Amino acid sequence: MSTANLLWNVLFGAIGGGYMLYGWRQKLVMPVACGLALGSFGFFVSNNWLLVLGGALLIWLPFKFRF
Repeated sequence: MSTANLLWNVLFGAIGGGYMLYGWRQKLVMPVACGLALGSFGFFVSNNWLLVLGGALLIWLPFKFRF
């Protein structure tokens, strides 16, 4: 695990925590699911480019699909 990978994981984990908190309070499924995915998918992806692309996709999903 490189330093960049660690920093991206911290950033996406913080955003994921915010999504989970928001989704839990608003009773919305998509932000909670994306928050859980943002917090955990960094452990399974070691390539920095895939980590950033996957994180950006998971950040974008709750804005596109609201349910």
